[in-house]
Amino acid sequence: MHIMGAELIHPTSIIDPQAVIGPNCRVGPYAVIGAHVALGANCTVGAHAVLEGPLEMGPDNRIGPHAILGQAPQDLTYQGEPTKLLIGQSNEFREFVTVHRASTKEDGVTRIGNHGLFMAYAHIAHDDQIGDHVIISNATQLAGHVHIQDQAFISGLCAIHQFVHIGRLAMVAGGSMVDRDVAPFTMVAGDRAELRGLNSRGLQRAGIPTDRRRRLRQAYQRLFRDGLSLNQAIDSVTNEPDLQTPEVHVLLDFIRHRSRGITR
Repeated sequence: MHIMGAELIHPTSIIDPQAVIGPNCRVGPYAVIGAHVALGANCTVGAHAVLEGPLEMGPDNRIGPHAILGQAPQDLTYQGEPTKLLIGQSNEFREFVTVHRASTKEDGVTRIGNHGLFMAYAHIAHDDQIGDHVIISNATQLAGHVHIQDQAFISGLCAIHQFVHIGRLAMVAGGSMVDRDVAPFTMVAGDRAELRGLNSRGLQRAGIPTDRRRRLRQAYQRLFRDGLSLNQAIDSVTNEPDLQTPEVHVLLDFIRHRSRGITR
């Protein structure tokens, strides 16, 4: 076991000799860190948290009390293969959050990016791919193979079906049951979730210029509100020179590569 700043490790914690603890990490009372876990510098592991490997975590992550990261996937076909959980930097995992390692059905890695906030009792399942600056609120449950792009906001008490993709700067309202893909920059709500509009406040906060927001709204209208088939709407927006912005390109690319249909 390689520990820098051992005075920050509580004496009641249990750390496997094969774990790697970076400089200035804090490990709280009764925390358990297993073999093949590697923590970057300045991480905090709260009381009674459990970390199992293979798990690699960048610097400045905060793990709340009773959180469990890196346990095996809840998948009946999993036979103990050495799959991974990879976590970037500067994330916060609040109390009782659970994040599982991958199955063997994709590339064997569950991934979480940087600067995320995962609130109490949230669950991130095997093979999920989470981008940067993602917020997942209290008690929201992600099934396996879910992909969430940067800056998405998932409210509390939501359930996300397996293989669903959620686009950049999308917002999912509280209590939603999401069984289809959620396009970038949109808002959805309900059981089953339905499209409610553009995430205008999120776009503004992200610094998207007014003119590009206006053209994105025009593309949104064409795609989702004008009564065209989805393929007709994609062609119409693609062939309209005045609608070409980086955000519209992201929106079109997401829809073309949708995983489980698109929430309309």
